[in-house]
Amino acid sequence: MKIAVISDIHGNIYSLMKVFEDIDDNRVDKVICLGDLVGYGPHPNEVIALIKRREITCLKGNYDASVCDGDFTYIRDNNINSFSLPWAVEEVRNSNKYFLENLETEYRLKVGKREILFVHGSPNSISEYLFEDGSNTEEIMKNLNADILVCAHTHIPSCKMFGDKLFINDGSVGKPKNGSPNATYCILDINEETGEVKVKFRNVEYEFKRIVKDMTMLKFPSNLIQSYETGREV
Repeated sequence: MKIAVISDIHGNIYSLMKVFEDIDDNRVDKVICLGDLVGYGPHPNEVIALIKRREITCLKGNYDASVCDGDFTYIRDNNINSFSLPWAVEEVRNSNKYFLENLETEYRLKVGKREILFVHGSPNSISEYLFEDGSNTEEIMKNLNADILVCAHTHIPSCKMFGDKLFINDGSVGKPKNGSPNATYCILDINEETGEVKVKFRNVEYEFKRIVKDMTMLKFPSNLIQSYETGREV
């Protein structure tokens, strides 16, 4: 079974469309989105509409939750978010806020001998960062009630074994932080008979200058625009 995992689209409809083209080319069996459809980027409603139209299994991200409650409950209160959060709260339609509010925070899937847990941040919190070398990651993996943990939130793709358990972060479709503007996501290829798991990270080019132009016209902060150009947090 081939599963494509996407996340952290952050209002970037251009990258999402290119990623779906790549997913279709790879003929996967299922697509799962780990959340953060909104925040930062200028096209949150278009992103949500496309996720709905393709009937994607989708979880709630921390930015999705903050846009729903209109506060910095699940995100950092900094200069960029002081612009991005109020903008998204105003821009996202009420029907789409209802959609985001009712998303689940975890999803379990059994594929042959393997049980996979999908979350946005961690099994403990949608806003907890799990880096592959973090002490909190090691502790969570030690106590994980599944064979594979797939998470997002850091925007940095990674894959690491913790004993006999597999940790995966799928990266970010819309706002990467790995030094490249390209979209990233991952494909899990699981042999249902043997339980063998192959993880392939996909790096997808898109016309990022289009979103830069849109953000510039809307007078988004220059450091936020720059992060879409460079793939770095600034």
